[in-house]
Amino acid sequence: MKKKYRVEALGCRTNQYEAQAFRDQLETMGYEKASDDEEAELVIVNTCTVTEGADSNSRHLIRNLVRKNPDGKVLVTGCLAERDPKGISSIEGVADVISNKDKELLLKRVFPDTDLPEFSITRFDAHTRAFVKVQDGCNSFCSYCILPYVRGRSRSRTVDDIVKEVETLVSNGYKEVVITGINVGDFDGGVKRGEKKVRLAELVHAVDQVEGLKRLRVSSIDPDEVDEELQEVLLNGKCTCKSIHLVLQSGSNQVLKKMNRKYTRQIFLQTVRRIQAACPDFTFTTDVIVGFPGETEYDFEQTIDVLKTVQFAKVHMFPFSVRQGTKAEFFENKICADVMRERRAKVLEVDEKEAFLLRQKFVGRTMSLLTENIDDDDPEYISGHTDNFLRVSIPKEAYRPNELLNVVLLQNTPKGLIGDVVKKPSNF
Repeated sequence: MKKKYRVEALGCRTNQYEAQAFRDQLETMGYEKASDDEEAELVIVNTCTVTEGADSNSRHLIRNLVRKNPDGKVLVTGCLAERDPKGISSIEGVADVISNKDKELLLKRVFPDTDLPEFSITRFDAHTRAFVKVQDGCNSFCSYCILPYVRGRSRSRTVDDIVKEVETLVSNGYKEVVITGINVGDFDGGVKRGEKKVRLAELVHAVDQVEGLKRLRVSSIDPDEVDEELQEVLLNGKCTCKSIHLVLQSGSNQVLKKMNRKYTRQIFLQTVRRIQAACPDFTFTTDVIVGFPGETEYDFEQTIDVLKTVQFAKVHMFPFSVRQGTKAEFFENKICADVMRERRAKVLEVDEKEAFLLRQKFVGRTMSLLTENIDDDDPEYISGHTDNFLRVSIPKEAYRPNELLNVVLLQNTPKGLIGDVVKKPSNF
């Protein structure tokens, strides 16, 4: 009987990628994923520390896994383990704590005399799109962010390694790949000092050439990092999607400066307008922090104004959370909880309204849909996203996840568009 494992991850897409790499390593070594009612011999937890809530969720998950796997070896890694190794190691039942810099050799702690499989992925469990980590670490040192301290300086994989991994994923049936990292705008191709850096646009172009790939997305990037070269490859690639996660954080220049962001409100809006002028169907998702220390009502309204101006397909909203060791820990004029809740509610309200108005523009259009999963709200429907990241549900009928279909968008609802499949022509 095969030994059982369990790997869990919280937080960003980079953490999810790393968790999948652990799964692939273990299954290559003969382990089998434990079912919900089975105890695992080996448990790996990849933690997150981006907010206080992430800290709490990570600790809760660790304790829960220790309780459910009393005889298992529980290994903890990730950003909370990096920031608070003593605190994590003090949790009863944790066998070892592994730093982020040693993460790719984590299994050496369990199998010291074994040649480990490569730390890369061949699939992405329970997903129809695969996240591919192209770099780690960050050089930006935003005043609120702990990641440069727990992930280290930026370092990149080589283009050849990335393309090889994407080719494997495509050969295993994945139609969509998302280029991700802690700060993908820092990508340099993993070159040695003194050598010419490889720009992100060159990487996107190389991955775009992979035979059989149908969709390619670029995750979180700052607006000042979308130069003309990157815009060109995003808009004119063979399978590059007409949507990108463009980081805002705040619509106020005063707040952006205190955050130590490297762009202004004007640069953000100029980037959006430049792309949409070339491709009107192009959409954006973003991140917003509300309640940053010193954020005035005027500053907040500046953020709301950008949300209304751009009409994002989705806004990921985070109330400000103090991270010990960052500059923002010592900023004065902290925002009280009541104001934070009010601003959070306003962002969610505006996000829902503007996303609805954005989707409404596409009703009646026929667009490409990649199915992902059975709709949580109605099991008679299966949902997915269009090329430009609009959520669409269609009658399930005989369709399965990971099918690329042409759909006509019939109706807009608060949860997304309702569509119907266009009968495939013989050459589709």
